[in-house]
Amino acid sequence: MIPRAVEAVAVGVGGAAVAGAVGSMIGLAGPAAVVGGCNGVISGWRRTYDWQCSSGVIAAVTDSSWALLTTAGALGAHAIAAVTRGGYLPELSERQNRHVYRRGFTPRSGFAVTIGNTVSGAGDPTDARRRHIVNDHEQVHINQTRLLGPAFPVLYVGWMIVAAPLGVIGWAKARASGDRSSTLWASVDRCAYWHHPLERQAYLRASRASQAVRG
Repeated sequence: MIPRAVEAVAVGVGGAAVAGAVGSMIGLAGPAAVVGGCNGVISGWRRTYDWQCSSGVIAAVTDSSWALLTTAGALGAHAIAAVTRGGYLPELSERQNRHVYRRGFTPRSGFAVTIGNTVSGAGDPTDARRRHIVNDHEQVHINQTRLLGPAFPVLYVGWMIVAAPLGVIGWAKARASGDRSSTLWASVDRCAYWHHPLERQAYLRASRASQAVRG
């Protein structure tokens, strides 16, 4: 087994080199290298990437290149987890190409949140339902960030910006017609979150995984 310190240095240097090369294309070699290096050191020390599978190598390279923007966001999630004692979960992270925290950055109570390669708010790892959320919902978001790269945050936030006002309009129309069965928040949440294409993909994957287990 590779010593943690050796892997941390190796992945840190590799991540910084790849990220720096990518960042140099837009004149941001230094900041990019810092992000790639920090992610590499953290991931190497925690033995995050599965080097025995091509998926691990692809994940490591992608996190330091195409998905570098969301990887930068993940560093913020790490910082919040460190300050709030997020409770890192190695059993859901080591050699699984991701970082998972029990708590950490959780803007919405009861919901896990994925930023880049990092999941916060996973909850109790002994709870099968919470593990299912990480493995079959949040993992989809990690895959989405690596596939879509810099387009992911634009598409995710962009949908919410456009859909939220539609939720307000729908709520107002319902109220005007005498329908008071839904609150303003519920209407906005339904349009901005529950109807979000990227969320629907993740929920569909999780639903299919549940059916396969039951089946």
